[in-house]
Amino acid sequence: MAISAQQVKELRERTGAGMMECKTVLTEADGDMEAAVDLLRKRGLAKADKKSGRVAAEGRIALAESADARAAVVVEVNCETDFVAKNEAFVAFAQDCAAAALERGLTEVAQLLADAELEERRKTLVSQLGENIAVRRLQRLEVSQGRLGSYLHGNRIGVLVALEGDGASEDLGRDLAMHVAASRPEVAYPEQVSAERLEREKEIYRAQAAESGKPAEIVEKMISGRMSKFVNEIALVGQAFVKDPDRSVGDLLKAHPGLRVTGFVRFEVGEGIEKQQGPDFATEVMSQVRGA
Repeated sequence: MAISAQQVKELRERTGAGMMECKTVLTEADGDMEAAVDLLRKRGLAKADKKSGRVAAEGRIALAESADARAAVVVEVNCETDFVAKNEAFVAFAQDCAAAALERGLTEVAQLLADAELEERRKTLVSQLGENIAVRRLQRLEVSQGRLGSYLHGNRIGVLVALEGDGASEDLGRDLAMHVAASRPEVAYPEQVSAERLEREKEIYRAQAAESGKPAEIVEKMISGRMSKFVNEIALVGQAFVKDPDRSVGDLLKAHPGLRVTGFVRFEVGEGIEKQQGPDFATEVMSQVRGA
């Protein structure tokens, strides 16, 4: 049967598939719109499977926070290009993942992907946008007395900071989250640095100091000084506060007796992912045009 331009247009609007794909499946389905949708979905899922092995190192960070600011979730959702990361449907999917995880008390990506509706949306986006899309990681923070601070730097860095105790304000929480985004602390307090990490650094400093030829007691003082500096560089409370470098984050917290940072999480898009070096953009476009 003849397929009208209006039918093709309707199917494209419903599915986001290409014009030729829509015309082909409508022809195969004898003009049955629902059957055509099913055919596209089936073929879209097959395409999604083929794209799953491609590196997705772009994307965005999404945050969701409870009304009382005592529970929050941060999620990283990846794609292959920054262009897709700005797509409205991709943005909405990332935010809905965070909101669903918060509402359902989820703590693991596997729990989130067990949601059939979200997984179906992910695979549909893969088909529509032509890129591998993956929910990479998720973390939830909660406090019993106090509040959470949050900060999003564009769409690429997201931070949550848990503040327990009196004096935990929205402004203070945001300031601390901004600091974590900028300064990348590894732990909140010096005592949280592992013994293995301390020993490894100490061995490095000991080897460096030994080459100086100084007496043993001087070498030990050099090591002690360097270790103190090292711990302050990676512990949140020892770092110079980004909004006021003349005082440390620890000094800032001392102005609020009884207030303590009980945890934080910092997600940055693509961190730790080894990006593949491929052809430049023009070459990639031409290869697609030629059907490569």
